[in-house]
Amino acid sequence: MKSELGNRSYPIWLLINPKYPAVRYDIWRPVLDEIQDRVFREMQTRIDTSSIYIKSAVDDIRIVPNTLNWWAKEVAKEIEFFREIVQEHKPKMLITFGAFPFEFARRVYEVKPEKGPKAWSTMVLQNEFEKSIENFDINRTNMIPLLRRVVSTDRFIETRDYMSPTDRETYFQHVGTKIAEKIIGNKDKLNIWII
Repeated sequence: MKSELGNRSYPIWLLINPKYPAVRYDIWRPVLDEIQDRVFREMQTRIDTSSIYIKSAVDDIRIVPNTLNWWAKEVAKEIEFFREIVQEHKPKMLITFGAFPFEFARRVYEVKPEKGPKAWSTMVLQNEFEKSIENFDINRTNMIPLLRRVVSTDRFIETRDYMSPTDRETYFQHVGTKIAEKIIGNKDKLNIWII
């Protein structure tokens, strides 16, 4: 995958771990489907997704930190570079996927205390997502952490109701709906619509 795609002036940015480029399809696509569904039902239009800016947190997969304390100086350079482009372009939504991209974004915005990728469990990331939605402000960049992967916990197939949503589907519906509500609520301040 290229280290960046899309238009930096677009208000929605995705920040991914280069080790897991499939999040664009495995996580973002189902979330975006939910967002588009909510937007269409409410506004009878759709979001133009062709210019969404997608950036790999680091260009070199070998420097992705994997422990609490190891953040190489190469990563610090990538943080500085990304800080420059977010200050210049001021995205409204910076959506991250998993622990490393979220902590990377926190360091870009100098959020303290600094933590390692292992500090961000699924539950902690979900709580951070809820906080980001609760504190959403269209006049600044909103860091919105999503999970890198969603695993279904449906273990007892014989008792499963095949018509009810799985944990995975419920997650996509939940985060997609929450993000859509913020987009719809700020529709006049976002130039993202298909004309």
